[in-house]
Amino acid sequence: MRDSLLLRNRFVPLAALLAQLAVGQTLPERLKPLLEKQLQSPDVVTSELRHYLIAKRPKWPTPETRDAWTKESESIRRRMLETLLHGWPKEWVDAPLKMEDLGLITAGPGYRIRKLRYEVVPGFYSPALLYEPELMRGKMPAIINVNGHNEPGKALEWKQKRCINQALRGIISLNLEWIGFGELRTSENAHWFSAHLELTGANAAGIFYLQMRKGLDYLWDHPNVDRARIGMTGLSGGGSQTIVLSGLDPRIRVAVPVAGYSGIESRIERASDVGDPEQNPSDMLTVADYTTYGAMRAPRPTLLIYNAEDDCCFRAGMVRPYVYDQVLPIFRLFGAEGKFRWYLNTDPGDHNYQIDNRQQSYRFFAEQFGLQEPGKEIPVDPQVKTPEELMVGLPPNNLTLLRLAKKMAADIHYAAPPARGDKAAWRGDERTKLRTTLRYYPVSVERAWPVTNTYGKGIETFSYILDFSNRLSANVLTLSSLPARDGRIATIVLNDKGKKESGIPASEGVNRGDLVLALDVLGTGEGAPKPPAYNRFAQMLATTGDRPLGMEAAQLIAVARWARQRFNVIAIRLETYGIRSQVIGQVTSAMEPDLLTQVIIRNGMLSLHHLLDAPVEYQDAPDLFCLDLLRNFDLTELKDLATPTLIRSAAIER
Repeated sequence: MRDSLLLRNRFVPLAALLAQLAVGQTLPERLKPLLEKQLQSPDVVTSELRHYLIAKRPKWPTPETRDAWTKESESIRRRMLETLLHGWPKEWVDAPLKMEDLGLITAGPGYRIRKLRYEVVPGFYSPALLYEPELMRGKMPAIINVNGHNEPGKALEWKQKRCINQALRGIISLNLEWIGFGELRTSENAHWFSAHLELTGANAAGIFYLQMRKGLDYLWDHPNVDRARIGMTGLSGGGSQTIVLSGLDPRIRVAVPVAGYSGIESRIERASDVGDPEQNPSDMLTVADYTTYGAMRAPRPTLLIYNAEDDCCFRAGMVRPYVYDQVLPIFRLFGAEGKFRWYLNTDPGDHNYQIDNRQQSYRFFAEQFGLQEPGKEIPVDPQVKTPEELMVGLPPNNLTLLRLAKKMAADIHYAAPPARGDKAAWRGDERTKLRTTLRYYPVSVERAWPVTNTYGKGIETFSYILDFSNRLSANVLTLSSLPARDGRIATIVLNDKGKKESGIPASEGVNRGDLVLALDVLGTGEGAPKPPAYNRFAQMLATTGDRPLGMEAAQLIAVARWARQRFNVIAIRLETYGIRSQVIGQVTSAMEPDLLTQVIIRNGMLSLHHLLDAPVEYQDAPDLFCLDLLRNFDLTELKDLATPTLIRSAAIER
């Protein structure tokens, strides 16, 4: 039956030619205004995604006793660590700390600065600075200082002042660098490249977690550090690091995150609160919300500092209901509500860790560490050094996020299909693995809303908004030559840039006599929020347990089935343009090999390794950076699983 359909398709161009003799060939220019007519508003897509995500937010824990919460939080902690470290080799995670002491930097009176360098994972080193009180006597408190998305990293003027003041007050101060900043600043360490690690099977947040945890390991084993008095603080991304590590690791007794995190509601409401992939690791919110990190700190002392009119993210009034009000009852179970505090910064009130916020942190740490009242900040302006003066130095050829992803990808090998035996059963198992990798959940078209139609000049068109069973939607324009006939082939056209750019394949299909469906699925064309919002929503979908690629494929499958029933077509072929549409098409045909007769790929790629080698940036194809995708499948494997669907490349971009 399938061979007869393909044979019949060979004679379609002749029938189409005869049908077109009276009206002439349909050219792409004729279709351009039809394809460009807006069917779906980006604002509507945004609203649908927000409602979809808000329905998936984790249930907030409501323990009745401290023992109940202690048990529950330990379970959450274990599952969060499993999520963050997914795909990271156990020997890397458990490797003993390799810390190099590279000597002292000239410092001011009362303290000294020591240069440190340590291995995060094999081949990837990070620098750090240790600010030590001049007199190192007995066991002393210590603080890990982390920074966010700020240049020049560990050499930040206000971070130096904080570290110096801590040392002058008898605290051992560890100043960590952050990947992508300071000495680790390079284009290949941009945080978006952590998504390339996910493609190879390692959770994006894993390397960031290991980088800061190893700093804690160093302090834990330091002979002068009092293990009962270790703290952590940082601004913005440093605030996120602070709440993550201090929530997961009970060795951190005191935490002061500054303008660093919010709950899922805030992230859904405002794109500015979403952050980068390292703050939204895949599947984290299937375990618990970000705010749960704060709850897991109970009853350990925690000061949340937020800024009244933050001009970056996490504005105080917007996030307080989730990060403080919601968590306070957990501390109350332990009789420790006085140890969970909130400070609102109004001077200057923007995104900052300036003197007011620093003095608040000095007071809180001093109180919790049993030190004397610190008073005002000690002026140390003349002692602030340049980045060059604080340079530690990294090994030659130190790995980057991108190079680490390439290294991990090079070690991937796929099992060959069985030479003998039941190959069909093997393909069935592989398809199950693919559906699991994509977190594929089938959807159906619940209603097709006709928007408008045209009739004349040899072409009939209908445009639809398609509502799916998961309350998301897509839009499609159908085009066919006149007179319409039964027994047609349907060609679905999917373009990375949306149906508005589909004039050439659409006109070719119409001229063949096909029913053409120019389709925008989630994330393409009018199926996407306004740029750059889709990469933000893609992160939120992944962290709540979905995979955008799987959702896009589900929509394509649903539209193909709807078209078969609605238009009584005898076969469906797919034409894709661009690498995103190519992969959507290939995973679709691999999961549902009897759905499409052909997949024609235009301007595609030969391998998923292209995403690493080009490299393709996350923002340009957020759906393709699917956790474990390349680890489990490349395009050749997907093509084999699509059998008997014919996969053909019309033009390959190398």
